[in-house]
Amino acid sequence: MYYSGPARVSGADALAYFREIRYESLLDVGCGTGFLLDGLARQRRAVYKGLDISEGMIEIARGKKIPGAEFVLGSANKLPWADGTFDVVTCIQSFHHYPYADEAMREAHRVLKPGGLYLLSDTGVGGLGAWFDNHIVFPLLRSGDCHAENRHAIAARMERHGFAVIRNERLRGLIYTVVGRKPESQ
Repeated sequence: MYYSGPARVSGADALAYFREIRYESLLDVGCGTGFLLDGLARQRRAVYKGLDISEGMIEIARGKKIPGAEFVLGSANKLPWADGTFDVVTCIQSFHHYPYADEAMREAHRVLKPGGLYLLSDTGVGGLGAWFDNHIVFPLLRSGDCHAENRHAIAARMERHGFAVIRNERLRGLIYTVVGRKPESQ
């Protein structure tokens, strides 16, 4: 059920985007049940890491035995990898749950190699819809204000954190994908 609706749209977009992108290592932050990493591993052999705050999601992902994938329990604001570890970091339909949006984006930037890509695909739900999602549907994952932002706000946030935005696209309804590149000189 988790990968229905917006997550399927975002996941399909990421799978299509990465068919043409070269990478050897990819981290999926908020990986859930491993849907994206399963699809990517079917396309290309690489080192895949998935991180999620939910032990249940991590157990399901591990049970899939995805080639080249390792799943870690943890939080997006404290990634357990060294600086410059990954060619790509993805975040699919989980960013709006983070009460620590700036810290999570700084961490994505930190673990990316120079020239690496950060693909963030989410839903720009605001107001009552966002409150319902974050306080009723996923109340244990949240503490603090909602960070459901539209794609332009996400692009601006990426730029504030040192990314050059190379893609900013509405996919369907309020679902969008924004891709930032970490400068080569960092």
